[in-house]
Amino acid sequence: MSNAGCKTAILISGSGTNLQSFIDRSADGGMALDLSLVFSNRPEAYGLTRAKNAAIDTACIEHEDFESREQFDRAVAAKLDEWKPELLVLAGFMRILSPWFVGHYEGRILNIHPALLPAYTGLNTHERVLEAGDEFHGSTVHFVTEELDGGPRILQGRIKVAPTTDPQELMARVQEVEHEIYPIAADWFAQGRLSCRDGDVLLDNERLAGPIVQDFA
Repeated sequence: MSNAGCKTAILISGSGTNLQSFIDRSADGGMALDLSLVFSNRPEAYGLTRAKNAAIDTACIEHEDFESREQFDRAVAAKLDEWKPELLVLAGFMRILSPWFVGHYEGRILNIHPALLPAYTGLNTHERVLEAGDEFHGSTVHFVTEELDGGPRILQGRIKVAPTTDPQELMARVQEVEHEIYPIAADWFAQGRLSCRDGDVLLDNERLAGPIVQDFA
């Protein structure tokens, strides 16, 4: 799949629901992204099938074959660089990136985290939100740095948490939000509107004081 836009590699480890949102949005013709490659560290990842069905190139390297995180990351980068990606989109890529990898693609890696960062970094965010009794929950698109889930925040999708919600229901609602906001932020980058400079997010050459927040029902 190519539209001569910003060459983008999407990295996955699993089913690829966020990947599918990019595929669908790109098929509508409204994005400046060229979905050039889908990479996975797991050969059984269903996201690879989604990519093949959409005529997107795929590649896979299993991390178990390497002794260290950096050795794996260097092999991944060597493979990715065959496609010369301008943007990397982490979409359920269940690997902590080495400092070397982050530096190699500095300012060109996006991630999405299922929480309103800086709250609830790490895992089990939905359960933790419910246990805390928070009024709001959501997801955050951010640039990737060496700090886990700590990179400059770009865009947040926010929902109200119903008192009777269970973790699975909340996860499903947050995933719907992710499918909306992640392609938007990536497309800003592809259009040249979004960048990261000196630890700050710039949108249309204006530094953001904090992430843009969109509310969803």
